[in-house]
Amino acid sequence: MFFSFWGSLIIGGIVAYLAEKWDLTHHGVVQAIIIALGGVILLFMVRVMFGLSFGSHGVNAIVGAAGALILIPSEAVQRRRTKRR
Repeated sequence: MFFSFWGSLIIGGIVAYLAEKWDLTHHGVVQAIIIALGGVILLFMVRVMFGLSFGSHGVNAIVGAAGALILIPSEAVQRRRTKRR
């Protein structure tokens, strides 16, 4: 379980980086990675505590990271950045 946790975090970081690189979100790379890691940790804990999952640990990591990045309103962040300039 120890290795699956760290592997899930790495997959979540990769998903966040790719989401920023492909302009799917507008958080910034570091912020997107932090948000995605939060989603991955949340889904990992739900799997451990309640046994609910979408499949393997890798699939859970992808779903958790993508879900967290979608739920955080990226357009509000972009508008706030353009107002400062």
